[in-house]
Amino acid sequence: MLWSNALIPTQKESPADAVAPSHVLLLRAGMIRQLGAGTYTYLPLGLRVLKKAERIVREEMDDAGALELLMPAMHPIELWEETGRVGTMGEVLIKFDLGGDRKVCLGPTHEEVITDLARAFLTSYRQLPITAYQIQTKFRNEPRPRFGIVRTREFLMKDAYSFGADVEQLNASYEVMYEAYCRIFDRCGLPYVAVEAESGPIGGDASHEFMVPSPSGEDQLIHCGKCGYAANVEKAEVGTIDDPSPAPGDVPPPSEVETPGKRTIEEVASFLKVSPEETGKLLVFLADGKPVAVLVRGDHEANEGKVRRAFGASTLEPADAAAIQKATGAPMGFLGPVDLKLPMVVDQSVAAMPRVVVGGNKEDVHLKDVVPGRDFPLDRVLDLRNALAGDPCPRCGATLEVGNGIEIGHVFKLGTKYSDAMGAMFQDAEGKTHPLIMGCYGIGVNRIVASAVEAGNDKNGIIWPLNLAPYEVLIVPLQVDPDGEVMAKASEIAEALKFAGADVLIDDRDQRPGPKFKDADLIGVPLRVVVGDRGLKEGKVELKWRHEAEASTVPAEGAGLAVVEKLIAARQAEDRRVAQRAEQRAARQGQSA
Repeated sequence: MLWSNALIPTQKESPADAVAPSHVLLLRAGMIRQLGAGTYTYLPLGLRVLKKAERIVREEMDDAGALELLMPAMHPIELWEETGRVGTMGEVLIKFDLGGDRKVCLGPTHEEVITDLARAFLTSYRQLPITAYQIQTKFRNEPRPRFGIVRTREFLMKDAYSFGADVEQLNASYEVMYEAYCRIFDRCGLPYVAVEAESGPIGGDASHEFMVPSPSGEDQLIHCGKCGYAANVEKAEVGTIDDPSPAPGDVPPPSEVETPGKRTIEEVASFLKVSPEETGKLLVFLADGKPVAVLVRGDHEANEGKVRRAFGASTLEPADAAAIQKATGAPMGFLGPVDLKLPMVVDQSVAAMPRVVVGGNKEDVHLKDVVPGRDFPLDRVLDLRNALAGDPCPRCGATLEVGNGIEIGHVFKLGTKYSDAMGAMFQDAEGKTHPLIMGCYGIGVNRIVASAVEAGNDKNGIIWPLNLAPYEVLIVPLQVDPDGEVMAKASEIAEALKFAGADVLIDDRDQRPGPKFKDADLIGVPLRVVVGDRGLKEGKVELKWRHEAEASTVPAEGAGLAVVEKLIAARQAEDRRVAQRAEQRAARQGQSA
């Protein structure tokens, strides 16, 4: 491909409304163009990267034994009503009325569609287990599209679904998909971390997210540098807090303090001249519709997933002011654990406090000198809050670290959530009927592209991994006379590379070397080959890898073969790296078993 025949509209300046490095550089490199909020056109270079990511995903899914199909993007709304997710998804679900009784939505995901397919065809245990996948455009009415192609309203997603007869088959399918995901992201050259995660509104009881650390990421990544424990903020556990600090023996009984109109932790702490860390806040939730209480330290945030599990509830939602008043007899903002009549769990950080300021269960009243265990019971002390930097690791006790990350993949053990709701049943060997047991496995293909740029860039532009780059080699002739020696040598090298199966771009523009080199760095092609009059007179051709600071040379005679050998060696190094990562995972699994 000749640059002069390609559409590569590079830009010198950063777009004013772009913040994330991937957004800035993909726009500047002429790879994407924004059409509207959360919608992008992929220009030829960007599409080549997207297609390479898609190819890697497809190859690994096929190798894992998954069957590719393609489901409609437009769904009858009745399918979503069967599972109740019309209400759960809310305004994120893009709905249309086609007239009459014909109501449809654009699929943000395909659990309902695949389950409808399964109930029609997967009726016997002999057909199980089976995993099917697709690579399809999804639509979500994202209220705040951000960071370019990271969070959009229209995006390309690989979603797979496994069906099994029992938990053993589910677990086996899950492990196969987990390993396939690791290979996909290894081949894409992404520095990913697999973290424990909540299943969220999609349902299920176990899941992992695959995240690429990035300051631009919207998700928080909690990890331990010592043992490798990692989880997202919704799932991250807090290690055991030290035993409760003994309260001084002369702590007086709790006393009431007037706190007129002081409802928030910040207001109360300022008014009483204490730090938020010395206060506790009591929160009331509705667990399966019944009021329950949670006590956490004033500067901490309750983790609703942990609270839901603490009460064994299927659903959990914060109680409103009316429900709180009815359940406790006290107004919101002045609730406390002393003489509370609701079922209550206490976070371990509160239990470790020698004394605490809490609400007095009366309007405009708080209590000071409250001692956990003396003035309110510590019958149920659990980890109930979001983990923070500096907390102890739940696995080894070392200090947890917190960073941001971009979610690129997610695997779920769904169980029977959808098969129960939609009547997707199979018969076992004895003729008994059971619901299909499902798993769900998603990858944001667009996010692979964005994450690769977030992880690979410098002040000059993008540094693509070899397997994702739009072209593997960029040949830059410094003189572009079509009948000249330089262009003849450039074409000779290009033909050798193409014969070896390489993707090659020739920058045949009649420009000075400086702008050509700047564009080369900006678009991030891994290997740059420079051919010039002076170099040929000296019998040399210059090579420079995008990720290296210094260039090297090869003899002009036989330069095509020399460049091919360099590229093959780089490919083989990538293959070895992927294989080594797989061996390391297998070794860790063997140790844990």
